[in-house]
Amino acid sequence: MIGLSNSCKLPWQLSVIFELKIVSFTAKYIRVTQMHQTNDQYKKVIENCRAIFVKKAQDYGTAWRILRTSSLTDQIFIKANRIRTIQETGQNKVGESIDDEFVAIVNYCIMGLIQLELGYDGDVEMTADEAILKYDEKSKVAFDLMQNKNHDYGEAWRDMRISSLTDMIMMKILRTKQIEDNKGKTLISEGVDANYLDMLNYAVFALILLNE
Repeated sequence: MIGLSNSCKLPWQLSVIFELKIVSFTAKYIRVTQMHQTNDQYKKVIENCRAIFVKKAQDYGTAWRILRTSSLTDQIFIKANRIRTIQETGQNKVGESIDDEFVAIVNYCIMGLIQLELGYDGDVEMTADEAILKYDEKSKVAFDLMQNKNHDYGEAWRDMRISSLTDMIMMKILRTKQIEDNKGKTLISEGVDANYLDMLNYAVFALILLNE
């Protein structure tokens, strides 16, 4: 069917076209604005997690470098399981908040990513500055992944409950444990590093929602 030029269209047709263009422009503007907001919120959360990592590095050094990734996975499980228990019971008898536990998950995931790269069998000595440099490197990888997935999925996580994000982390932990038990071998699944990155980002999303 041959299209008509604007000069041949009826006034109501022009009005509809104009309104559709306005709606399209507005939707695009809102999406771009939201993505910028998410980027800022994400960076703020990582800054807070990093500050805690830095303080612990100054107090304890990098003793965590002796840990196998399976041990770090178990630590993440403990934190996520506690969050889930608090969410279900509404009781917190230890004192550390859900926010603190999500921060710990972020930092354990970054430690896990560092251990996957450097290993634990070699030289475990690392200065605080070296550890922070690696921290920034891994958090940048997670940030880039978040941006790519937000582009494709349209920030669907913003409509999720925090309890669902907790469950997603638990699911990723179980997947990671299975991969570790299989000595890292997978048939079609992503590896441990991809699961750490996803858990890290789910924890960041939860912290963003908790603070909105």
